[in-house]
Amino acid sequence: MPDQLSAAPRPAPGGRPTLEAVAAHAGVSRATASRVVNGGEGVRPHLVEKVEEAVRELGYVPNPAARTLVTRRTGAIAVIIAEPEIRIFSDPFFSRQVRGISRELTAHDAQLVLLLVEDQRDYERIERYLAGGHVDGALAFSLHTDDPLPSITRRIGLPTVYGGRPGWTDGPDATGTHGGVAYVDADNRGGAREAVRHLLDLGRRRIAHIAGPRDQTSATDRLDGYLDVLPGADPGLLADGDFTAAGGALAMAGLLDRRPGLDAVFAANDLMATGALEVLRARGRRVPEDVALVGFDDAESVAETTDPPLTTVRQDIEGMGRLMARLLLRSLEDRRAAGPVPRSVITPTTLVRRASA
Repeated sequence: MPDQLSAAPRPAPGGRPTLEAVAAHAGVSRATASRVVNGGEGVRPHLVEKVEEAVRELGYVPNPAARTLVTRRTGAIAVIIAEPEIRIFSDPFFSRQVRGISRELTAHDAQLVLLLVEDQRDYERIERYLAGGHVDGALAFSLHTDDPLPSITRRIGLPTVYGGRPGWTDGPDATGTHGGVAYVDADNRGGAREAVRHLLDLGRRRIAHIAGPRDQTSATDRLDGYLDVLPGADPGLLADGDFTAAGGALAMAGLLDRRPGLDAVFAANDLMATGALEVLRARGRRVPEDVALVGFDDAESVAETTDPPLTTVRQDIEGMGRLMARLLLRSLEDRRAAGPVPRSVITPTTLVRRASA
């Protein structure tokens, strides 16, 4: 009679244990071992325990391709930023949001795949990639009103969570989402109201606003918050920017040319506030003595290093990234269990008072 040990499945070349070895060690079939190690369902608890013990004792590492076949999941999540590279790598907002997403995905053993949109031609490439089954879902942010991405993910049937209130649908439906679209956003309108009220409390009466791009809901919500507090604002105190420092500087120069007597500025993000600050200094205006200045975001690498340090509205950018990932991962589990679509989340903002106002 042959030795029992010699009949047991041997490790694969290179000494790595095989799935067959795990099954033999646990006393189960290969199919049962495969379902357990690759995340499948329908295995009795005591058999799961035996297989998991065999995996630990043998040091078996599951094959990712096999796991995908069993679970129909790749373990990868696409993160799509609808902005050109020059904006993504110059604005700390994006790195902080991606950091939050990455930390949450890492905690759930999921892989982040970053997709950037340089121009409209990139959407064809992105659609091919998403439709190819390479990812389980998508996280997308900084979308513009005419962005084709929502229709792409809807057509593919890919679970998606958005950063920012959607601007391409009507109001929220009964599920708390916009047309079934899950999203995470900050209270942009409320934060803007708090910023303008703070300037009024300081005794400022000629308060200008540098708005962000009007095709992004974060910018329009902050503009609406400004107008909530100052409904009769002089149109000459309103200027459009593009969420960049250069755009803020250009807008500030135009404001001073039109309304040289302004005594406060609320900029729709911190980068535009820094551009405004440079122009104010170049024009001989002291901040905050002559002109008080407030931004939005509280990107510490920006707000705490300006001279003077910037008063700004804080939104939890990294926390919003984590929430986006959490909503998507929950959505993927709910789809398997035929559960409800996760509700969207609006996170609070707070005013951080520093020396600029």
